[in-house]
Amino acid sequence: MNEQLSASEIVKRARSNNKITGMEIIQNVFPDFVELHGDRAGGDDPAIVGGIAAFHQQAVTVITTDRGKTTEEKIIKHFGSPMPSGYRKALRLIKQAAKFKRPVFCFVNTAGAFPSKEAEENGQGSAIAQNILQISQLAIPIITIIYGEGGSGGALACGDEVWMLENSTYSILSPEGFASIMWKDSSKADKAAELMQMVPQALLRQGIIEGIIPESEEHRKICKNIEQVLLKRLNKLQELSPNQLLANRKKRYRKF
Repeated sequence: MNEQLSASEIVKRARSNNKITGMEIIQNVFPDFVELHGDRAGGDDPAIVGGIAAFHQQAVTVITTDRGKTTEEKIIKHFGSPMPSGYRKALRLIKQAAKFKRPVFCFVNTAGAFPSKEAEENGQGSAIAQNILQISQLAIPIITIIYGEGGSGGALACGDEVWMLENSTYSILSPEGFASIMWKDSSKADKAAELMQMVPQALLRQGIIEGIIPESEEHRKICKNIEQVLLKRLNKLQELSPNQLLANRKKRYRKF
């Protein structure tokens, strides 16, 4: 684990261009993944990729943020920052999963919801709020893995367990944003990162997340580590009744 690394160094690694992508995770852990499109309200945000797949002989729903690879893709996907239609698409897929009693796996790497006039006009805040409200009441196992940045309200995970790769972050806003608010100086981002307690080791100590997944320079090995965690934790969650699942989920978030 990266106890010896500073928070600012982990932030840099979380943002690295060499970081594993959500699509790599899907291709390696869910090779028969079938993508589903649209929020059924007129939008299909490419920053959110979701669909169905088989995971150890059972059907699951898989959703990830996607930053894109080429410059053109990154611009189209707003560097992984979803628009309202992206959140609505995610909600539609998770509600569909609940209807068919499929577990849900979410993979997060986003600096936050996309901050644009168009996003606000189309109900960005409402879309995020509705996701939190409605997903929290669905009686199916939901596991979230933050594999890069988990930034702002756009990354709030309202499932049963949250895990993080060891070079990832989870916070209410970026270190630069925190420094700008706190000291009126975004250049103090490294100091802010240390103060914010946004890295996996600090969050695990506080009980905000359930565990940390080791990383490797070999992305296939990371995918294997992710698969092992998902299988083990899913089996545990599926031992619970729907009422127990919801009660534990409510208890988890009320403690914060």
